[in-house]
Amino acid sequence: MAAIFRKWTVGSVLKSAEKHRLLWFGLTFSTHENPLGIPNAGTPGQDNHRQRLMERGLPKKLPIAGVNQVIVVASGKGGVGKSTTAVNLALAIAANDKGKSVGLLDADVYGPSIPRMMNLAGEPELNKQNLMKPLVNFGISCMSMGFLVDEKSPLVWRGLMVMSAVQKLLRQVAWGPLDYLVVDMPPGTGDTQLSISQNIPIDGAVIVSTPQDIALLDARKGAEMFRKVDVPVLGLVQNMSVFQCPKCGHQTHIFGQDGAKKVAEEMELQVIGDVPLHISIRETSDSGQPVTVSQPDSLQAQAYRSLAKEVVARLPPYKDPLPERKQ
Repeated sequence: MAAIFRKWTVGSVLKSAEKHRLLWFGLTFSTHENPLGIPNAGTPGQDNHRQRLMERGLPKKLPIAGVNQVIVVASGKGGVGKSTTAVNLALAIAANDKGKSVGLLDADVYGPSIPRMMNLAGEPELNKQNLMKPLVNFGISCMSMGFLVDEKSPLVWRGLMVMSAVQKLLRQVAWGPLDYLVVDMPPGTGDTQLSISQNIPIDGAVIVSTPQDIALLDARKGAEMFRKVDVPVLGLVQNMSVFQCPKCGHQTHIFGQDGAKKVAEEMELQVIGDVPLHISIRETSDSGQPVTVSQPDSLQAQAYRSLAKEVVARLPPYKDPLPERKQ
């Protein structure tokens, strides 16, 4: 533990974060073109100069070593089942194609859920290159801030420190070789989302929401944020879509019916997954035995495997960023 945190001192974190502060959160980038409605009186020359400054100020996207494709699972707000979806999506991708290697990154620094859901605990070991080795369960390579701090201890960090920590989870982990890395993003559209979106190539984003109107308002914002930073949105997942009584079989749409489908149509997207509200999903997640692996023949597991199939089908073809040179 001490060896891992030796490099994560407050001084080094702040020094690294300050280096990129203006690049990420200065006037060179904004998620809103003109949030105050101020008239733009700039000349064409000034506009071109501003564009050159923006292009120079944004950090260059660099692939994660050993990772072929990155899928982020996001939501506009918490409590909609995003982490549960991310875990079962990663497991379902691996289950659908046994030949593919899959990793899972918990990017929610403040509220990591992956350790408990994947039944993992302990401190990551370091390899000869001084990189952290992911913890593995159910064939999935996992990394989370939850492995580095006590489960009951809160992280009281400012945004700059969180950004630096996320960079280390991306760059100082021996991820490869992986075909897919599923990233469980924190809820909202804040520092972590921007940091990841601007620093690594993302092949697709999956937006999770319940059919409830309030949740869909924030889901729309999440999808629009990824569009603004040129991350393709693969589609929406309508989670907790319907509750079926385990005794009588009666179905009730507790959070509304087909709300995600209406929003998807308005945004010219598709609902690529429809997951029911079922007690087995909650129980298996809490016990560290996700439904996709503990109950693979259940309708709930089949819903996640169907989602995984849709996600993979919508990903762009993988292109090696460093192709072999012709002799």
